[in-house]
Amino acid sequence: MAQQQDILDNLSTGVIALDAGLRVTSINAAAQALMESSAGRIESQHASLLSSEPDELIDTLNHVLEARAPVARRGMALQLHTGQTIHLDLFATPILLSGEVDTLLLELQPVDRLQRISREEGMQQAQETTRAVIRGLAHEIKNPLGGVRGAAQLLAKELPDNDLAEYTRVIIREADRLRDLVDRLLGPHHQLQLADLNIHEILEHVRNLISAESGGEVTITRDYDPSLPDLPGDRVQLIQVVLNIMRNAMQAADSPADCSICLRTRAQRQFTIGAQRHRLVCRIDITDNGPGIPEELQQSIFVPMVTGRADGTGLGLSIAQSIINRHGGLLESQSEPGCTRFTIYLPME
Repeated sequence: MAQQQDILDNLSTGVIALDAGLRVTSINAAAQALMESSAGRIESQHASLLSSEPDELIDTLNHVLEARAPVARRGMALQLHTGQTIHLDLFATPILLSGEVDTLLLELQPVDRLQRISREEGMQQAQETTRAVIRGLAHEIKNPLGGVRGAAQLLAKELPDNDLAEYTRVIIREADRLRDLVDRLLGPHHQLQLADLNIHEILEHVRNLISAESGGEVTITRDYDPSLPDLPGDRVQLIQVVLNIMRNAMQAADSPADCSICLRTRAQRQFTIGAQRHRLVCRIDITDNGPGIPEELQQSIFVPMVTGRADGTGLGLSIAQSIINRHGGLLESQSEPGCTRFTIYLPME
């Protein structure tokens, strides 16, 4: 039995077994990830509890019981108890014993998985193109800047009046500022300092920073999974990622007192990032109640210099995306007025 469960847990297809009374007898890791719940919570429960709106699902299962024949439902919408709606292809197969249905085998294929993988690949290609352009621009900008700065230093030594040196100091200061801006465009360039980390320690550290910056006015709630093991990561850079996202949420609100942020962690099994499938990843949701990201910016918020704020640089999310990518992870966003969610996936291998 344990060997069979191990085989099922290594499938990328979600599999749920039901008895004739439509109670869950077994669920594999991929299905747990789809349902955003654990086997301990789902097994022995009636199938109607798999969804907050189970009518279509139960009608389909009852039809399989009556017809004693397989049924396929394409693009079925399933409303999870977390509030998320997933779309999947459902294949329900009855297993007969002495002419009666003994087990219903459900196969779940999320139809948005291929769309997500395609979107990730397109995003990665776009980011690589953007980085190549930025690297070229950085080279073309920093070389003349060095010459301008050096000339200003030489000029300062030749000026007969010290009062005029203020102008050369302005030139040097602005050249340094442009150099720093170019360096920030390039993102972190030093090697990752990997160590085993407790992701909750990082989230708590940033929560304290944001609380201090806002004078305790920002409301921050936590929904942590305490069973999560440590994961390999660069503590300083991951703090920067979470800080950038939470600071954006605070700055987007009318005032810190109007800002509410929820931090949520979960383990997710059999998850694909790019071309690599991971047995276990850490999922971190950072959700705020702000006005949302303008629709015209939602597809480009991770591109450098793209920002919805007049005083923004458009570098925070680009740097965050770069850091997560270097960890082999994924950073996604979903936004509508009143609910913006950034989701970080980090491999736990």
